[in-house]
Order: sequence, then C-alpha cells, then structure tokens
Amino acid sequence: MKDYVNQLIKNGNYNDILAILKGSRNGAVYGAKIRFPHALVMTVLFRRTNLKDMARTILKATYQHARNLATFVPIYKALLLGLKKLKGKEDNLDSFVAGVIGGYLVFGTDNPVNNQIVLYLFSRISVGLARLLVKRNVIPAPSYSFPLFSAITWGIVMWLFRHDRDVLQGSLQSSMQYLYNDSDIFSDFDTLLLRNQ
Repeated sequence: MKDYVNQLIKNGNYNDILAILKGSRNGAVYGAKIRFPHALVMTVLFRRTNLKDMARTILKATYQHARNLATFVPIYKALLLGLKKLKGKEDNLDSFVAGVIGGYLVFGTDNPVNNQIVLYLFSRISVGLARLLVKRNVIPAPSYSFPLFSAITWGIVMWLFRHDRDVLQGSLQSSMQYLYNDSDIFSDFDTLLLRNQ
C-alpha cells in the first residue's frame, strides 16, 4: 500500500486529490491539537462535575473541532479545485466563494465550538481587513490604532454587560459576572479575600 501511494505521489497526476486528502488529515490533527488543551483547561477550571463527565466534555469538544476542520479543509480545497477546472484558472473571489460554502456547511450550526471558532476568526479578520486598508493606501496608518481599538472594545463590552448582558455570549457573561459582580459580595475576611460566597 505504501509503495503504491509513493508511486501516485511521484507520478504527480493525482496531487490535487492527494492534497485534499492531506488537508483533511491536517484539519483533524490541528483541530485536536488546538482544542484538547483548551477543553482540558476550561473543563478543569470551570466545570464542577465528576471525572467521567469532564472527560466526556473534553473529548466531545476535541472531536467536534477536529471533525469540523477535517471536513472544512477538503470541502474548501475541492471547491477551489472544481472552480479552477471549470474556468481554467483561479479567480480572485474563488477562495471567498469556497470559504462561504464550506463555512456554511461545516460551521453553520450554532454550538459552543463553532461559536468560538467563528468569533476567533471574526476578530482576526477585522484586524486583517483594517491592515489591508492601510496596505492598499485606502486609509493612512493610524499612529494610535491599537490603544483606540482596545479602548472602544472595552467600553462597548462593559456597557453591554452593565445594561444588556443577555446579548453577550454565555461564557463571557460568566467571566464578567465573576470579575465585576461577584467581587461586590462579601461578609467577612474569608469572603473578601479567600473565596466567593
């Protein structure tokens, strides 16, 4: 089997298909490498249940992240390849179209893992799009962009938490509850400095 695959690789005629297969493999590996430690730490810190339930939670999140990337990557790569074969070349928007279709099919279900992945990507592309505007000389490079971005972000999140917290993601609400509201509740030395009530 190994020799046969090596021949296919050396032949070069199937490299596009093999790259799709390898993309699926890399998606699974990367998803597991990223999610497992995150799920482990978050579960140990914030989930107060038995070890069996904690292990199930960690493995379920790891499996979902790995499966989603192992599914998205080949869909994306296959769509890019299909569009290129159809038109004879790759157009500028092909990656966007393939990303939209793959994103809808794989990450379109609103669940905690997908939500976190999509929010992570959204924050990164927001910064990337701002940098693209500067790179293409659409806007000048602001000298205080990060401090301004940071200030506005914190202002908005604190305002939303204070006045409409139900619109924020559940884990963010819990973190902010712990930091800003639970710190208002104490009745003695222990509950002031050693533990929450």
